[in-house]
Amino acid sequence: MKTVILSTVLLLLLPAGLGTAQTLQPDSINSASITPSLLERMTTVSDRPDPAIVRLQVLLDRAGASPGVIDGYGGENVVKAVAAFRTMRDLPADGRLDPDLLERLSKQTPVVQPYVISGDDAKGLVAKMPNDYSEQAKMNHLGYTSVVERLAERFHMDIDLLRALNATSTFSVGETVSVVIPGAPRQGMVKRIEAHRRTGQLMAFGADGTLIAAYPATIGSRETPPPSGTHKVKGVARMPPYIYNPKINFQQSDNREVLTLPAGPNNPVGSVWIDLSKPTYGIHGTPEPSLIDKAGSHGCVRLTNWDAEELAAMVEPGVIVEFVD
Repeated sequence: MKTVILSTVLLLLLPAGLGTAQTLQPDSINSASITPSLLERMTTVSDRPDPAIVRLQVLLDRAGASPGVIDGYGGENVVKAVAAFRTMRDLPADGRLDPDLLERLSKQTPVVQPYVISGDDAKGLVAKMPNDYSEQAKMNHLGYTSVVERLAERFHMDIDLLRALNATSTFSVGETVSVVIPGAPRQGMVKRIEAHRRTGQLMAFGADGTLIAAYPATIGSRETPPPSGTHKVKGVARMPPYIYNPKINFQQSDNREVLTLPAGPNNPVGSVWIDLSKPTYGIHGTPEPSLIDKAGSHGCVRLTNWDAEELAAMVEPGVIVEFVD
């Protein structure tokens, strides 16, 4: 396995609704109507998840136009996903919820289903995830800290949304809970990737130029901008360790020495690393999916773990990665 050198995320913003106690019924999502007026709600601030936005996010996820974490809140990631879906269907990429788009999406139901928690869901958990890298370096695995965290990531959900759908659940083995039904991993071979810095989106194209998948992405930050120009994929490392070097990366806590952090989904680079020809740069996952394109990274391209894993399965060495905007 390739050892990677990269920096982690800057936790600058909290997603809408984080930590709030909400209750949401599965039927309210499955029966929600997606209408053109939903666009207005997608661009306004809300203090609770919207069933119609949950449904729209799931349907976009299934179509390969990832909204990132499914949380029931509007925002740029949902608008970008709508525009990408329109591009995939040879419609103008203006983000409008017109009747043609709604007809193509509305045929897919339901979007919430029951799930029985298994013994495997409770295996390999860690007691806590310290913030300090020196403490993380002492651990054997940077795994999930709870069943609810594992299920949220498996089903592409925000933890708060999962809890809202299961307000009385203890998330114990044998218990039946409600989860959304995201899309199966996209298939095909990606030949070219565009990293749009201004809009915060990664576009993956096939050999014929068609858009296979689109993902919201955190692409560098003002302090540490991403590379410019064109680069190539060198390879893929799944569940990579993370080498922290304050002389190369950044200053984390009071750590002054090189540290090796073990693999795991809560590793600073998440569950997969797509290595680029630009030294120390890559496309990778994250331990904080709710912050994608809402908080800066230290120069690389950060996706949710599930989006990074999907993309990693469709690339091979030599794929072109162009940084634009």
